[in-house]
Amino acid sequence: MPAQGRKNVHGKTGVRFKAAYTKSKYENMLRNVVTDLIIHESVKVTEAVARDVVKEADRLVTLTKKADVMNAKREAARFVRNIEASEGVSALDKLFSVIGPRFSSRNGGYTRRLKLENRRGDDAPVVLVTWIE
Repeated sequence: MPAQGRKNVHGKTGVRFKAAYTKSKYENMLRNVVTDLIIHESVKVTEAVARDVVKEADRLVTLTKKADVMNAKREAARFVRNIEASEGVSALDKLFSVIGPRFSSRNGGYTRRLKLENRRGDDAPVVLVTWIE
């Protein structure tokens, strides 16, 4: 293929194929979705994203059960966004005061995935992720 001129810099011919969605963007999206799950207690996402959301949400609930609460809060604060939930409580505080104690007697499997219809635009399978009551 001949040189097309400068498109996105990097050399004489430019960058031919630019990755649109990077790992850092994916991780930030995951942080946003998990924080929304903590605040709203349910979230609709695609099936592929739901796998990672469930993994991270279960890890965060397990952190709330640790004996060293301050260190667990620091670890959770690295992942959860600093967003106000209802009643002026932050998402991190809701995780440790409401969601964590709810699952104190449970040993895992804190979330549930319910399959919904496919998304209209690209026919991607959509899943509703909620906390188990």
